[in-house]
Amino acid sequence: MVFIQNFLVFCRLRYMTSSLLSSFQTPSVGPTGPVRLVAIDMDGTLLPDFSTVVSDRNRRALKLAQEAGIVVAIATGRRQAFTAPLLDGVGLRADTPMITSNGAVTRDMTGRRYDSTRLNPAVARALCGVLEGLGILVFTLDKSTRPDLIVEDIARARGTLAKWVESNRDSIAVVTPIENALGDEVDLIQGMAAGTIKEMIEAEQRMKECEWAGDFECVRTAYPGNDLSILDLLPKGVSKSSALARLADRLGIPQAETMAIGDNWNDETMLDWAGTGVLMGNATADLKMLAPERGWVVGPTNREDGVAVMLEKAISLLPEKGSGRV
Repeated sequence: MVFIQNFLVFCRLRYMTSSLLSSFQTPSVGPTGPVRLVAIDMDGTLLPDFSTVVSDRNRRALKLAQEAGIVVAIATGRRQAFTAPLLDGVGLRADTPMITSNGAVTRDMTGRRYDSTRLNPAVARALCGVLEGLGILVFTLDKSTRPDLIVEDIARARGTLAKWVESNRDSIAVVTPIENALGDEVDLIQGMAAGTIKEMIEAEQRMKECEWAGDFECVRTAYPGNDLSILDLLPKGVSKSSALARLADRLGIPQAETMAIGDNWNDETMLDWAGTGVLMGNATADLKMLAPERGWVVGPTNREDGVAVMLEKAISLLPEKGSGRV
């Protein structure tokens, strides 16, 4: 009886997948073998440009993937509190892993924490001096109550940064000088320097030359169209790839059966680590140039529901006997 029920569920999934795929062009590239874990970036990947709403096709593909036994993980530079509300109503399972703050924290949708790494407050205080005068500097705290963001001078925020400040105003504590809020007892998750591309190029150079260079990670995200660059300042050894590797190990899923989908520089190591790395078609030209030598697939853009296209391909490659979730 159990076998018959499982067989009927599998047939329904195969029929739904076939019907969905028949409505859209099947990608000629993507995973070539079974995928049991997929990590998906948010901005520029799962989300369309200038929108915080997941498209209908992406929603359907996420649901089908989870029903088929694929573990879907969200992997974003956003902090948990700025990520979870965007996924309300999408239909993800409560135990969906969320890799946030570029790998510093992993929780599920209920807030249960699996993994976290702290940024040394002494390093954070030192970087305040190194980056003085360049853009704005923000530090994220690992706490469930507000404020959980520390900023020194929000008046420096312009354009897209000003909009970010406005949308996060209730979460921000303004402290001058910012070092006063970075005592040794503070649970820091990450820092963020943000400004024009020219400012952040100088910021990167300063950090490479400072005495603390070996004590933290710096991950760049760039939006040339908005003249905006963000440098995430992370604990040593932390990245989306390191968090994804630990998640796969915890779930008992081989590296070869993982897929990562992203569009920017903070996704680079994750695409390298995954069995299948998918670079979105809307990624910058310099990232696309790296794709052939790094073995990344270049998929459709976020405006073309590239995430759904790759998930549909992954579902179609599942073994005929089905795939159970770990």
